[in-house]
Amino acid sequence: MESFVVSARKYRPLGFEEVVGQEHITTTLSNAIENNHLAQALLFCGPRGVGKTTCARILSRMVNGFTAENGDANTSNFNIYELDAASNNSVEDIRNLIDQVRYPPQQGKFKVYIIDEVHMLSNQAFNAFLKTLEEPPHYAIFILATTEKHKVIPTILSRCQIYDFNRIEIADIVDKLKKIADQEGVTAEEDALHLIAQKADGALRDALSIFDLIVTFSSDGKITYQNTIKNLHILDYEYYFRIGDSFLAENMAGALVLFDEILRNGFDGHNFIVGLQEHFRNVLVCKDAATLGLLQVSDNVKEKYKEQATRFSSSYLLSGLNILNQCDLHYKSSKNQRLHVELCLMKLSQLNGAFTLTASSGEPKKKVG
Repeated sequence: MESFVVSARKYRPLGFEEVVGQEHITTTLSNAIENNHLAQALLFCGPRGVGKTTCARILSRMVNGFTAENGDANTSNFNIYELDAASNNSVEDIRNLIDQVRYPPQQGKFKVYIIDEVHMLSNQAFNAFLKTLEEPPHYAIFILATTEKHKVIPTILSRCQIYDFNRIEIADIVDKLKKIADQEGVTAEEDALHLIAQKADGALRDALSIFDLIVTFSSDGKITYQNTIKNLHILDYEYYFRIGDSFLAENMAGALVLFDEILRNGFDGHNFIVGLQEHFRNVLVCKDAATLGLLQVSDNVKEKYKEQATRFSSSYLLSGLNILNQCDLHYKSSKNQRLHVELCLMKLSQLNGAFTLTASSGEPKKKVG
């Protein structure tokens, strides 16, 4: 059996043009190399899985003239040193690194030191590193990467050129997953890819890991929406649309029966309330064309939201969000959590009736005679 290579490694970008969703970073770094304006100490910060280490490796190869076309990545490894600060965070580790810096490269122009999770260094290690970081030899470049910039001491920050990486947009992740699916010969439904992108929370590496998981789960080589929600244990959009219809029809029994079905399928009541909040928010967003762009779902699901938005009033949605928010806030402290959610659903089922009653009681009385 051949060893399996996960998509996050197999499709790791080899050049800046392949990096997804970080154009502001890749353009700046490309221009810096081209114009010989590259700083000797760089700090890459941002969430996990957005391309910090990947960009650091690409930059390391480019400054020494190696690219995907004219040189293998291994050729430049003589000039690239990677240190994981999570497990090498002592003063001694930094002193060993400083000792290496003293020797110029045997080939190429630069020695590049990539220090990952740099916020894990101890204060003593940071202090030992300060002088070298401020005045490194002309052939040394330091690239520090961290997910928690606020934990890096100010004296280190002041010596670095800081690059802030963004969370990757859902649309960009979906486009990348489509390309990989085509290359792998996998048929993928767009709704399923959108769900994977949302679950990844802006991290392309997480999205690729989930993609591999769903491909493995689907023996026929197809990524379907149903397989995705089943494997990731996500509540189907349809449940929220159905319970929304129950609220519109003031069908309290239907809403309670649907909630019971959700619980019997193994879903948590709190997650359901959080999802229902998101559903109300999405319906409210569809009420105005100006805010429609805030809805990051597939076109198929977007049409369903737009249709349901025509039947809900803005007053109902705002009041409903307030009720759901109160339910969310007090869920953990409730002694009977199921009843707590059911009471919330009962209120939402009768909310339209309450609006009608309030409106009728506010009408001026007709004079008799």
